Order: sequence, then C-alpha cells, then structure tokens
Amino acid sequence: MTVLRILGIDPGLQICGFGLIDVQGSRLSYVASGTIRTQAGEGLPHRLKVLFDGICEVAQRYGPAQACVEIVFINNNPQASLMLGQARGACLTALVHCGLQVHEYTALQLKKAVAGHGRAGKPEVQQMVMRLLKLPGLPGPDAADALALAITHAQVGETMRALAAQAGADTARVQPRACGYRQGRAR
Repeated sequence: MTVLRILGIDPGLQICGFGLIDVQGSRLSYVASGTIRTQAGEGLPHRLKVLFDGICEVAQRYGPAQACVEIVFINNNPQASLMLGQARGACLTALVHCGLQVHEYTALQLKKAVAGHGRAGKPEVQQMVMRLLKLPGLPGPDAADALALAITHAQVGETMRALAAQAGADTARVQPRACGYRQGRAR
C-alpha cells in the first residue's frame, strides 16, 4: 500500500502553522510540524516573502504529494481580513510554485473531522490531534490546526477518491459533447 504525504497549512501573517502527516490506508503517522513567523515591524512585502520562502522550504524538505490550506473567515476588522488574505495568498502561491495539488477546508470542516463537532476550541483540537497522531505532547495551536487540516484531507480525501473512482466508471460510458467554442469565441 502506498504512502501519501500531506502538508497542512494554517495561514497567518504573524504566525503560519504547518503540519505534515503520512497516510497509509487508514493509518495516520506524524512527520513534522511547526510555525513560520514574521516580524510585525517589517513591511508587508517582506513578510509575504518570508511566508513564501518558508512554505517552499518545508515543501522541498519533506516532499509532500498534496497540500491543504484553511479557508479563512472574514473578520470584523477589514484591514486584518485583507492582511490575512494576502498571507493566505502567499501560502497558496508557494504551494502551487512547488507543484503541489492544493485543497481547501474551512475551520468548521476541520473541527468536525477531528473533534466530531464544529464548536471545538483550539485546546480540544490540540488534544484530538495529539490522540489521533499518538504524539507525546500537545502541538502548538497553529501547528495543531495545520495537522488537523492534513488529517481532514486524509479523511475527506479517501472518500473523494472513492467517489471519483465511481464517477470515472460512470463517465466512461458517457460520450463527450462538442463544445461551442472556436478560436476563443462562442457560437
């Protein structure tokens, strides 16, 4: 049975969590986790470059096959939301630059997948990640969220692969229709 390495990213402008797991069938194994930190006093372009370079370094060091990133929520503070969105964009760009297939999950999806309900707090997510990966201690909150994203993708990914295999069998019988485009224009 093949091993699939998944990289989870919990984007943040000041602290960006990352976590890697190996998946073999239904078995999950911890690989690595940590954070990429930027300095608040630095300019935004430099901070985004730190995130981009950090994500690229993690991807090159550990060689994941797939990646997943948390879909961030809109904050009451528009400026904070904009900054977080730019940090997330830097993370996504780094992953795509490294040739990784990227999947996205909301915080609600990861909490349901890891803790069983969508109202789980950070301590509960940390506890469940520790249990699921059989870690000797609690991971930090940002690393735990990143590991929880990877676990979510491992669980959801298995279901999606099964559905895709079924859909592939069904679409093999369907003839493709000609599209109405020719030289960039619709007919």
